Amino acid sequence: MQTTTQQINITSLVEKQRSFFKSGITKDVNWRIKQIKKLIDLIGKNEEKICDALKKDLNKPSYESLSLELGPIFADTSYILKHLKDWAITEEVETSLFHLPGSSKIYKEPFGNVLLISPWNYPLLLTISPLVGAMSAGNCVLIKPSEHSPATSKLMEELINQNFDEGYIRVVQGEAEVTTDILSNRWDYIFFTGGTEIGRIVYQAAAKHLTPVTLELGGKSPCVVDKNVYVNLAAKRIAWGKIVNSGQTCIAPDYLFVHEEVKNKLIDALKKQIKISYGDTPIDHPDYCKIINQRQYDRLKGYLNTGELVAGGRFNDEKLMIEPTILLNPPTDSKVMTEEIFGPILPVFVYKDIDEVINFINEREKPLSSYIFSNNARLREKFLTSTSSGGSCVNDTVLHISSSTMAFGGVGESGIGAYHGKFSFDTFSHHKSVMHRRPHLLDPYLRYAPYSPKKIGLMRFFLKKFL
Repeated sequence: MQTTTQQINITSLVEKQRSFFKSGITKDVNWRIKQIKKLIDLIGKNEEKICDALKKDLNKPSYESLSLELGPIFADTSYILKHLKDWAITEEVETSLFHLPGSSKIYKEPFGNVLLISPWNYPLLLTISPLVGAMSAGNCVLIKPSEHSPATSKLMEELINQNFDEGYIRVVQGEAEVTTDILSNRWDYIFFTGGTEIGRIVYQAAAKHLTPVTLELGGKSPCVVDKNVYVNLAAKRIAWGKIVNSGQTCIAPDYLFVHEEVKNKLIDALKKQIKISYGDTPIDHPDYCKIINQRQYDRLKGYLNTGELVAGGRFNDEKLMIEPTILLNPPTDSKVMTEEIFGPILPVFVYKDIDEVINFINEREKPLSSYIFSNNARLREKFLTSTSSGGSCVNDTVLHISSSTMAFGGVGESGIGAYHGKFSFDTFSHHKSVMHRRPHLLDPYLRYAPYSPKKIGLMRFFLKKFL
């Protein structure tokens, strides 16, 4: 009975949002800008509450909340607001000779009703960032945040539902059955961030109505360290990208290949950097995040006895914490190498030739990100052009996600579509091509039947002009 009630409520809400969209108010670019500024102002004024909520959910230190959740939101939104009026302008494009007299234009119009399903690992960033994109394009949005980050989800529900018309933006919370109810409705666009398994379910639900989707998924992002490299700097950047948020980052380095000539130096440098950042007992360090819940914690603990343990390995059942761990040469068919880790555990392999690494990566599903550390420009280019991933970073990790001028998204198993900056606006906009023909007496007779031999000859003549 409860599910039926939920379905009725969700369906009623969807209809309210359809009515709100049909009013046409969201198509006014100035109105969109005003609403985005209102949202960002709310977030800024509630910074302390946001940091507290993220602390409760993930034990996230305030610095990481500011730099990795709020910071990217403010930066990307500022970029969008700066350029939105230019992006929204109807674009005139070239009109071919055959279509004269007339003109060709591309109209940027919103899809309408957008469903946004967000994850628990960066619950604020990965909700608000696509939300701003959807708002910038003029859509109405229903948000389903993760039930696994309850404090942050509750705060977002309060901030949005108390300050925006439910026909425009609404947060709906609940367990998996609520998500199922939501997905049973028809949407004009679905934006999902999360695991591949749930992504498939969302994709199947969207297919029933031929609804377009963006799927921001994940995968096993490889990291390669060449012999020609600044070892200590590479170790600092790899350790940061892997351990920040306790490894619960979709683009964290998932496993590492290091050239045999620098293997020992790199492992020692990684150990040193972990100690510098989190001390001798990272589990007790105030800046170290916890694993989100018992299920994920138990899954990660199961990886610890795989391969040779060269660093870390300790855990705390009460705190749901696993210290940064390095595993050397785990079996490639083990779970730690066939599942996305999504935690502070780093498998390390040794290689002699970059072709070994490239073949290893290409035999597996395409990852969301890939990383190469090398001072050799040719080797870097070979790696980048010989492997495929959603995005890449050279001589660093993770930072490419924070650029508003580059698209962020997956490929293959790691996702469909991309966003950030103008790519967010384009993702949530339908680009409608419109040809304007003038009511002119000049109307070539060639297009109309009957098709005489003379017409066929003239058509062949024109076609040859394009060969």
